[in-house]
Amino acid sequence: MDKSIISFKKDISTLRTGRANTNMLDTIKIDVYGQLMPIDQLATISVPEARLISIQVWDKANIQLIESSIQKSELGINPQTDGQIIRLRIPDLTEDRRKELIKILKNMGEKSKVAIRNIRREANEDLKKKLKEKIISEDENKNYEKNIQKLTDTHIENLEKILSEKEKEIIQI
Repeated sequence: MDKSIISFKKDISTLRTGRANTNMLDTIKIDVYGQLMPIDQLATISVPEARLISIQVWDKANIQLIESSIQKSELGINPQTDGQIIRLRIPDLTEDRRKELIKILKNMGEKSKVAIRNIRREANEDLKKKLKEKIISEDENKNYEKNIQKLTDTHIENLEKILSEKEKEIIQI
């Protein structure tokens, strides 16, 4: 369940909000040296200003590849190249784009909740097997089921908090 929440946090960190965030580039892979590589393995990524991402490319041959990959991505940002530095200006989000991002965010949250519930279901099925095999008693089974449900509720609450914080971040102008 903890891994589901960690995975959810990683997924939502790639969502574009009104501020620059280096995690926005995590999903972009560049085909170089015969394999797909993330940008952070080809360049130094920094955020010098609130609405600017700076990418210092190490190999001049990769500048064009990185630039075209960013243009083709879902970020909707046009890179500006100056020598070996690619700058990404993060524009303000429109109201429609904010609503779209919130829908995407809620969809991600729902998938993570389903993952947590699936873990609960698997644990309960495992308890039923152990009860049939007489490894645990009925009282122990009930206690374990209560504990599993408490864990599930706690993890879903944490997920909801993370979801609402990210939603506020997206809505914030």
